[in-house]
Amino acid sequence: MYWLPSCIGTVLMAKSCKGLAEELVKCLSESTCVKGEKRSIRDCAGEKSPCIPSECVGLRETYFNCKRGQVDMRARIRGNKGY
Repeated sequence: MYWLPSCIGTVLMAKSCKGLAEELVKCLSESTCVKGEKRSIRDCAGEKSPCIPSECVGLRETYFNCKRGQVDMRARIRGNKGY
């Protein structure tokens, strides 16, 4: 019988939200908040501005729920839903 380190599950869970994060960055980088107002992606992601498209707002909420699922013990046992 082989012993597997306990960090293997956390590595997989850390990558489960990666696709959402990449799409959120892509969506925000194409928004008028970043392009028009010349603000950083981090500044635009943290606020509720009318210049952020509703698609980006939905991605932000989904990414938040994905990250929250990583610290939820029930989700850690079952695994994060991922993307």
